[in-house]
Amino acid sequence: MTTSTRGARTQAAPAVLVLEDGRIFRGRSYGAVGETFGEAVFSTGMTGYQETLTDPSYHKQVVVMTAPHVGNTGVNDEDPESARIWVSGYVVRDPARVPSNWRAKRTLDEELANQGVVGISGVDTRALTRHLRERGAMRVGIFSGEAVADDAALLARVKEAPQMKGANLSAEVATKETYVVPAIGTKKFTVAAVDLGIKGMTPQRMAERGIEVHVLPATATVEDVYAVNPDGVFFSNGPGDPATADHPVSVMQAVLERRTPLFGICFGNQILGRALGFGTYKLKYGHRGINQPVQDRTTGKVEVTAHNHGFAVDAPLDKVSETPYGRAEVSHVCLNDQVVEGLQLLDQPAFSVQYHPEAAAGPHDAAYLFDRFVQLMEGQRA
Repeated sequence: MTTSTRGARTQAAPAVLVLEDGRIFRGRSYGAVGETFGEAVFSTGMTGYQETLTDPSYHKQVVVMTAPHVGNTGVNDEDPESARIWVSGYVVRDPARVPSNWRAKRTLDEELANQGVVGISGVDTRALTRHLRERGAMRVGIFSGEAVADDAALLARVKEAPQMKGANLSAEVATKETYVVPAIGTKKFTVAAVDLGIKGMTPQRMAERGIEVHVLPATATVEDVYAVNPDGVFFSNGPGDPATADHPVSVMQAVLERRTPLFGICFGNQILGRALGFGTYKLKYGHRGINQPVQDRTTGKVEVTAHNHGFAVDAPLDKVSETPYGRAEVSHVCLNDQVVEGLQLLDQPAFSVQYHPEAAAGPHDAAYLFDRFVQLMEGQRA
């Protein structure tokens, strides 16, 4: 929930950040002036802040940037991953005074203010990040200008805000109407992509491989999926608790029953986990940033990947599991904490990863996953 005064300001107002455990940080307003609430999380990327802000997976989250200096390249019109900023709030230590990039159209401060995103600057983000690592992601409020009040009163308001656990958010960020991203060059395949909070670069990566992508709402039924006569089905990233996603799980199970080639990323990985009968759980502080090391256990290769998730699949790392759809195994694992980062079925063409192979922003190490999806569809067609 955000209440703000839109538009750029000539002078930053006093601001305060209040965590639900009572820890308080003081600074100056950044972006819009007002108040906002969400889950406090941190992102370790040094670049790519524009893609982070416009990633629908960050809906209802207040993002703390661990990089101390943010805003150097300003804001352009080419890099957004959706039509708006989705973060509930933004926390930076040292915002750039003047952007320097040939593509910049406006400053980051102006963009946040124009879209009504309440932020705070001048905060010791290293201390804040260490606190979240020790105590875990938690509810937070940012208050600036006239919204600043007695600390106890602000803390009480933070504790009234909804928690991320149990939140069902994908339908709030997904498209309401189906749209098509045409294949680039010769069309080779048709894919039905269930939008749970999809980023713009994801269908672009498929289009580059000759795939016509039909992006469907999160509420799409099995009949909607197969109405486009797909060669493959894709389930996207998205926000919220996967334990609430009963409808996407049921749709995915129907896809698995038909043995249609299937690929899921991020939230889609958690949906596959649930569809196979595994549980999900909330991570202490999650993985967010563009520098997370993951091992592809099918090849032994280690790749640096882009992450944004606070939940994970609870599947065994040390054995092949029997599921209603055949044998399944963990295909990828995070080298920092051994969290499940990918699943694959061994008896039919279905796999998923917990991270963002579209590389917007982020390294391109995982681009091969789109090629792997193409190979599954080629194999099914043959």
